[in-house]
Amino acid sequence: MKLQIEKMVYGGAGLAHPTEGEAGAVFVPFTLPGELVEARFIEKKSDHDEASLLNVLTASKDRTDPGCKHFGECGGCHYQHAKYPAQVNIKTAILQDAMEHVGLTALPKIQPHTGEQWGYRNRTRLRVEEIEGTLKVGYNRRGSNQFLAIQECPIIAPLLWRAAAILLRVAADNSTSGRWAQTISEVEFFTTADEKKLQMSVFVQKKSQTGFADFCEHMKEEIPELTGAGSLLASPKSPQRQMQKARPLEDWGAKGLSYQAAHEDYWVGRGSFFQVNRFLVEELIAIVTKGHQGKLAWDLYAGVGLFSKQLAKEFQQIVAVEAAGSDLTNSFRGSGKRAVEATAVEFLRNAVVQRERPELIVIDPPRAGVGPEVCSFLARIAAPEIIYVSCDPITLARDLKMLVDAGYNIVELHFVDLFPQTFHLETVVILRR
Repeated sequence: MKLQIEKMVYGGAGLAHPTEGEAGAVFVPFTLPGELVEARFIEKKSDHDEASLLNVLTASKDRTDPGCKHFGECGGCHYQHAKYPAQVNIKTAILQDAMEHVGLTALPKIQPHTGEQWGYRNRTRLRVEEIEGTLKVGYNRRGSNQFLAIQECPIIAPLLWRAAAILLRVAADNSTSGRWAQTISEVEFFTTADEKKLQMSVFVQKKSQTGFADFCEHMKEEIPELTGAGSLLASPKSPQRQMQKARPLEDWGAKGLSYQAAHEDYWVGRGSFFQVNRFLVEELIAIVTKGHQGKLAWDLYAGVGLFSKQLAKEFQQIVAVEAAGSDLTNSFRGSGKRAVEATAVEFLRNAVVQRERPELIVIDPPRAGVGPEVCSFLARIAAPEIIYVSCDPITLARDLKMLVDAGYNIVELHFVDLFPQTFHLETVVILRR
């Protein structure tokens, strides 16, 4: 079928309607607004049809050649066929649409913040599999759990790809360390913004014999930036594999690294969450914390204290709340600093009873957002200002509608492009009563 692409939708596809006036929508990946394309029907979903792109009959002026040879096959990137300014415009429009879809129309102008579009990721997790007798690293093929061996990944920091190549070289060595490396099924690398320190987590399907320390020493010889590593027993392969927690086995070297951003050092334990874009972390911190001061602020879903440490310079007391808070409780200490290891719901439920009222609440939840219960508690606490940091515009819009209905006004709306070449986007929203 021939389709005219009308706009992009969250998830990376272009939206079209088969014929004028017909209600059904068709999603076609790797297209751009305004393009006339030929597509083939694949699958019917509840609210749209999915199709694959066959030919671009009339190309957009924003179309460009992908920067990676694996684009289209690899499940990681979605927008490499679009020039970078067009990617920014697409994401801004998607964010605007998400807000308007739930009835949020009186919005301030979206402010975009961008950085380097390549080599920005400070973390990658790669699968390791044997292909025709040789170990390869790779990701999942698009839309499946099938392994795709890769020869490059231009969105990750160069040190991460160098480390992956060295791991394969070590595994090819017929030594104790090489034989141990051959048992690895996945590997995760994490580096500092300046690429001077590297952490490694390796996942194995069964507990191996001795050799992990030798493997790490061998890696250290080849890549001096390596400061620590851990081995973990991966869950059995299944569709739910990623949902099951791996079991730690052995450690080597430091159990994390100190990540410097905005003149602060953050201790990030191996495997702990930290913002992935090494070029825009400081910009994100500034948007959230600059110009805010007072007596008391709460940082919910605080992670390793990315915002808490900055806010502590301007507030008399900061309460940082994190469910998986071991890194936070170990590092966020001192006068006016309190780390609480609890979920946001648990903390807020108690705070409502105690009738505590901060001047500022920062929330940076995972992709699922905060949900009705947290929004209800926030409405009852009625802090003068809330800053909501989100990585999903759909759940963000849902939560914002509840907060606006509870009396808050959206006064600033920032789009921070932490994930160039992909459909993912980060948003910072400032709300005031």
